[in-house]
Amino acid sequence: MTKYKKVSLILFTLGYILLVWKIGKFDGLFRSAFPELDPVIYERTSFPQMVLEHTLLVVLSSGCATIFGVFCGIGVTRPGGRDFLPVVNGLASLGQTFPPVAVLALAVPAVGFGAKPTIIALFLYGILPIIRNTIAGLESVSSSVLEAARGMGMTKWQVLWRLEMPLASGIIIAGIRTSTIINIGTATLGATIGAGGLGAPIIAGLIIDNQAFILQGTVLVGLFAILVDRMIFQFEQSLFHQ
Repeated sequence: MTKYKKVSLILFTLGYILLVWKIGKFDGLFRSAFPELDPVIYERTSFPQMVLEHTLLVVLSSGCATIFGVFCGIGVTRPGGRDFLPVVNGLASLGQTFPPVAVLALAVPAVGFGAKPTIIALFLYGILPIIRNTIAGLESVSSSVLEAARGMGMTKWQVLWRLEMPLASGIIIAGIRTSTIINIGTATLGATIGAGGLGAPIIAGLIIDNQAFILQGTVLVGLFAILVDRMIFQFEQSLFHQ
């Protein structure tokens, strides 16, 4: 079953790449579906370029959120950092309370248009699941297991990296997975401030009432989210079923 899933993931990835490169070949299909529209294929930027821009936005924002979220989760679960647990939870929740559009509006005057404000908004919007799952994963480790490890002479750092983190990694990866998928969808808003990505055809379609553009953007974003979700899931399965 695991081998079948790997093969299906490879085929899905190749199919997605082919669709991105050859989406113009579906011109006739879109024209039959939307005969009143012209043009029907978004051509202001190439689709491979938009996928690359979208990927960079998600990788940078989710990567920073993962590093920050995991280390914050570790910090507040240590004896010296437990007093900061309510503060960290509150700040992380605040990041998702603000709509991404509002964060973009606040960030643009400070850092300008383009990718930077989008990455900031995605970072703030994506840290909550990672922090929450890191805390939940570390606190799920049995105290008796920790006591046994300390009784064997392991230092607190050895206990953390050799015991707690491996045992909590499944829950932590689930948080990273959720955060990343959220960011893939939310990154489409970056097109409104010149960040590019797969939101460009969606925004253009909304502005000029071109349903074909909207469909192209939403389908590629949806398939991209499914692909990344399957990749992270496969990584998690490989990690725990070696």
